[in-house]
Amino acid sequence: MLAFLFLLAAVGGYLLGSVPFGLVLTRWAGLGDIREIGSGNIGATNVLRTGRKDLALATLLLDAGKAGIALLLARAIAGESPLRIEFGLVAGAAAFLGHCYPVWLGFKGGKGVATFFGVLFAGAWPLGLIAGVTWLGVATMFRYSSLAALAAAAVTPVLGLIAGFSWSEIIFSLALAALIFWRHRTNIERLRTGTEPRIGDKQQAEEGAPDTPAAAESSPAAEPSAPSES
Repeated sequence: MLAFLFLLAAVGGYLLGSVPFGLVLTRWAGLGDIREIGSGNIGATNVLRTGRKDLALATLLLDAGKAGIALLLARAIAGESPLRIEFGLVAGAAAFLGHCYPVWLGFKGGKGVATFFGVLFAGAWPLGLIAGVTWLGVATMFRYSSLAALAAAAVTPVLGLIAGFSWSEIIFSLALAALIFWRHRTNIERLRTGTEPRIGDKQQAEEGAPDTPAAAESSPAAEPSAPSES
């Protein structure tokens, strides 16, 4: 029975997390396939490149919400089980993986930042709040969205350890942070070489996007936006 509940949390979380809201919303709005513009990513940042701020915000909230809902549903199903926290963490992690590697899209999804915040706020809101403040502070100071996401991911397990969260929660946050770093490996390389665009820059520098000024200026998808996809 215990193994079945963990399997249910994992499968249910993955399926919920794999819903590509960015793709669904842009198609519903008659904007075509979001994967064919900008970076080709399904996250809120690439949706913003369509010029529809409302759809980008909706994508951000839904991508965060699906992970939070997966975690809360799993905990509700677990009831009073002594492992209810772990059930939620499994579902939340599975939703994160579903967003990053959705089976419906050939396992090519977003970078996980929105789902990361969604899981944190649903499962341990103080950590989510601190991570959010960290993101905002770094983004404001350096104007690199990717650097802000990496800083928020890095600080979360450290703060969890300091605050006395359970080892399962600390390991969970550490695993998700590691995956965010992995998903941002091209951003990290551009940060290292000084070619990562800042928030508000028109230059495209995502995977599959124009990476030269001339190409960016001629691309209809070039919009002021943060380079770190959600």
